[in-house]
Amino acid sequence: MATRSTIALEFADGTVGQVYCHWDGYLSNNGEILLASYTDPFKVRELIDLGDLSSLGAEIGVKHPFDNPGSFSTPEYQAYKDQYGQMTKFYGRDRGEEGCEARYFKDFADYAINHECQEYEYILRTDGNWYVSKHGNAYVLLTDAIAEENLLDEEEAA
Repeated sequence: MATRSTIALEFADGTVGQVYCHWDGYLSNNGEILLASYTDPFKVRELIDLGDLSSLGAEIGVKHPFDNPGSFSTPEYQAYKDQYGQMTKFYGRDRGEEGCEARYFKDFADYAINHECQEYEYILRTDGNWYVSKHGNAYVLLTDAIAEENLLDEEEAA
């Protein structure tokens, strides 16, 4: 089952661009990847410009086959993972789909009212910080949300 998310960028002029991501939107995956690999707004803009994605990788990468070949234990699958495993999978670029372009909003207020809502909504604001809204709640700093989740995980394990 997918954990859907959105990824957005507030541009310097105040407009906002947003894309959908189908897989692994939870904090310990997409949240951590965004913090580790997408702190440069120009890189995030490149991500947004490529439209909706199936899964977020640490790299934007290049056009590559969308589907994994073979099963998990085959040499073909391992070769695919070795070559493309860190790359983001885009519906348009990699699978050739149409109608999966980014959505744009005139400002953050417009975005807040009209954006696509998913389980996790990530946005890089003009202050240089990532924020997340989990399940429709208020936006909080992504670093704080991850720290809180890690603390809860530690308490449950104890």
